[in-house]
Amino acid sequence: MHVLIAVLHRPTKPTGVCRHAANLARCLVETEEVTQVSFVTGTWQKEYFETVFRLSSPKIKVIGVDIPNRSISRNLWFLNGLPVLANRLQPHIVHLSFPLPFVRSRFDCPVVATIHDLYPYECPENFGRVQSIFNRLFLRQCIAQSNGLTCVSQETLKKLKFFFPKIQAELAVIYNSVDFTDIVPQPPEAWVGEQNLPFLLTVAQHRKNKNLHILIQAFAHLLQQHQLAPETLLVLVGSPGPETENLQQQIATLQLQTQVLLLSSVSDGVLCWLYQNCRLYTVASSTEGFCLPLAEALHLGCKVVCSDIPILREVAGEDCVYFRLDSNSVENLERAISETINPSAPVQAVTRNRFSLSAIATQYLQLYTQICQQLPS
Repeated sequence: MHVLIAVLHRPTKPTGVCRHAANLARCLVETEEVTQVSFVTGTWQKEYFETVFRLSSPKIKVIGVDIPNRSISRNLWFLNGLPVLANRLQPHIVHLSFPLPFVRSRFDCPVVATIHDLYPYECPENFGRVQSIFNRLFLRQCIAQSNGLTCVSQETLKKLKFFFPKIQAELAVIYNSVDFTDIVPQPPEAWVGEQNLPFLLTVAQHRKNKNLHILIQAFAHLLQQHQLAPETLLVLVGSPGPETENLQQQIATLQLQTQVLLLSSVSDGVLCWLYQNCRLYTVASSTEGFCLPLAEALHLGCKVVCSDIPILREVAGEDCVYFRLDSNSVENLERAISETINPSAPVQAVTRNRFSLSAIATQYLQLYTQICQQLPS
């Protein structure tokens, strides 16, 4: 089977969608059934996909599309250039790594898309007023045109059916995969010579639904109350976004410039080291599609505190401590961190076979095969 994965995307540095697409490619080529993956990116993405995400299999061909990295250019290419490329390469199936505008009749093979979340409807402020309108439009168009849709969680599927009750596409829940095989942990450059500093960790884009401001406020209070060692750091790993300026202002107001470290686009080696060495991993989100960093943190043995929302329960089960998001969210988080950070017994890594590359690949192949068999020959 030949699978074309489309991940041409605006960011010039890796994001969660990039990781999903790379993991999808890597899990597929581990199977005998998949003989080739055409991995389609923008030229501004090609290098980081080949280096950061270890797309080294001879089955994977990374194709860089040379167009201007502008919204109108990308969307026109989705509508016109992608079907031309796909029909020339003749894959058995096209997999869109995120919802994008396309016209199904222009493709010679079926098209599947991954639905990560329903943020355009749940959190339009993540995108801005105008952009959220276009994001909703593209999401609706993609859902209507796709032969199949994969949701990254049961919660995402539930929300998809709520906002789009008349979906005709084949639906499946396929979790994101977790894989740190052959990764050599390495500290970030900021840690050179100071690797023993204690730190709390979260991995999240700077978006409103991530509630990073709650975490920063709780961290400040815990320092003031001497419940954390004064040299403790808070490390926020994530791409800049609509909340970046507010977060920077909050950090300055609380005089935490030397204790809150903002990192983005770190390598898998650095990310692995951060997971393995943090005193505590936290998630404060009000909504998520899956929360891959939570699954990764648990897999690598982190102690975890996260907000008590259904999707995080779905991913973590009873393997972390939850706190309520309400009028006392900061105090609730402080209490959870304080009670969790010094457990009486060491935390063991949680092995989750349902997130393994092999388990995820099997589910994708089943879906692809089912969709291809349903179409007229």
